[in-house]
Amino acid sequence: MDYFILGIVFIIYFLMVGYVGYLAWKRTNSSEDFMVAGRQTHPYIMALSYGATFISTAAIVGFGGVAGKYGMGILWLAFLNILIGIFIAFVFFGKRTRKMGKNLGSLTFPEFLGRRFDSKFLQFFSGVLIFCAMPIYAAVVLIGAARFMESSLMLDFNVALLVLAIVICGYVLFGGLRGVMYTDALQGSIMFIGMLILLVFIYWVLGGVTEANTALTNMAHLYPADALAEGGTGWTSFPKFASPFWWSLVTTTIMGVGIGALAQPQLAVRFMTVKSDKELHRSLLIGAIFIFVMTGSAYVVGSLCNVYFYQNFGQIAIDFVGGNMDSIIPTFISTALPEWFVYIFLLSLLAAAMSTLSSQYHTQGTALGHDIADAFKNRGHSEGFTDEELKTSATTKETRIGFISISQLGILIAVVLSLIIGLSLPGSIVALGTSLFMGLCAAAFLPVYCAALFWKRATKQGALAGLFAGTFTSLFLLVFVFKKTATGLGICKFIFGVDMLINTMPWYTIDVMIFAIPVSAIVLVVVSLLTQPMDEKILNRSFKGLDDGAK
Repeated sequence: MDYFILGIVFIIYFLMVGYVGYLAWKRTNSSEDFMVAGRQTHPYIMALSYGATFISTAAIVGFGGVAGKYGMGILWLAFLNILIGIFIAFVFFGKRTRKMGKNLGSLTFPEFLGRRFDSKFLQFFSGVLIFCAMPIYAAVVLIGAARFMESSLMLDFNVALLVLAIVICGYVLFGGLRGVMYTDALQGSIMFIGMLILLVFIYWVLGGVTEANTALTNMAHLYPADALAEGGTGWTSFPKFASPFWWSLVTTTIMGVGIGALAQPQLAVRFMTVKSDKELHRSLLIGAIFIFVMTGSAYVVGSLCNVYFYQNFGQIAIDFVGGNMDSIIPTFISTALPEWFVYIFLLSLLAAAMSTLSSQYHTQGTALGHDIADAFKNRGHSEGFTDEELKTSATTKETRIGFISISQLGILIAVVLSLIIGLSLPGSIVALGTSLFMGLCAAAFLPVYCAALFWKRATKQGALAGLFAGTFTSLFLLVFVFKKTATGLGICKFIFGVDMLINTMPWYTIDVMIFAIPVSAIVLVVVSLLTQPMDEKILNRSFKGLDDGAK
């Protein structure tokens, strides 16, 4: 590898990122600019920012690695990503979130929920949940990018983690969401080009689409023994119905990420950054194409790595990389592709990691600086929001400690937490960590988010009860029932002397989201129906312009 050329490529890339971040910093003059990019974002920037935040190294390295070991069944996730994560999210959730967020003067996702249900505690608890849970997701994204830098640049894994965190922290700290979205658009464009080249290359090197897919099908006898024991049938076929592998693939990987995307705070806030529904309509097609290319390419390439490694080295992918799924895609890139493409793909992977991480750090920072800090600042005041608070929130300056705001302090804390967790997590963790975080968000927020947008009869008490029920049901199942996390944490073993409380198939293989979302929804509905409806003034304020088609 020519490190001189690589250095030049990196310098040019970081200069571009730095310049875009500088432009964002120059245009960030208020809390509204820092948190929702001034609500004037261009459709292309919004679509690329949404897509680049959605698709990270977790999709490319983590889920690409899952496809490398288990096969193309994961392509159903790409379908759900487009159907739910783009179409339903933009058309049904995005429009109402944009309009309602503007009506309420919301700057963050927790604040959106809090103001909709007139509850400062709901905003506070949502902020705490995001700030405490998201570092795990940020850590696995960091790991994905660092693994590629480790295999392609021969860079120490720990050093790679540190360098990535410092660079991303810089432009998020000062540019806010505007800086995040501007750099996302740049990085998303690089990611798109890199993944297209990668998809074309692997089919070219394997002799064509038909030849490559046929070769993979004919390798079914080489399928990993542990995957066969769990119900797998081959790289180009779906696992046996109701087998442990089927339950894990369908509920955790496909549904957990596919449905979980609807309730991701860092994605939902993107809808508040455009000025009208017209921009959302224009963003839809761009976002769908981006997601289709990024996810489809990663999953196909991951599966076909088995053909390449077997034909050239006599081993399937998971054996060639020593059992770490997170290393399959990075190893293929550094082994099979020309040196010039390693540079391009390294930039693509860095862009994927930086775009997602910047959004995560920004979301955690605003959760601390805007949602949690406000609760302490206003303790002793009324539980609901006054008209004056609703009018002035968008221009209120952030509380500062010395020369930085609490939101910026939150970003720094988030970076440190993700580094610590990233250094301590085991291998093959990227895809699982992503699935679990998205599943937790779906269980905690999705029923409440849906009720906020579509059901006027939902009450503050119902929303709080649903949020608590979804959150604590998820945590209980993760610690005491779901096998992958219960055995890893060891808390159940320590307390009860068994790895998990339920040792009967299929219960310990079903993702916690499948149980927690219905529990949350039922509790929300029942409590709402048993409590007094919300004040008409609050409902009219929230739903103004939504029922009459106004823009």
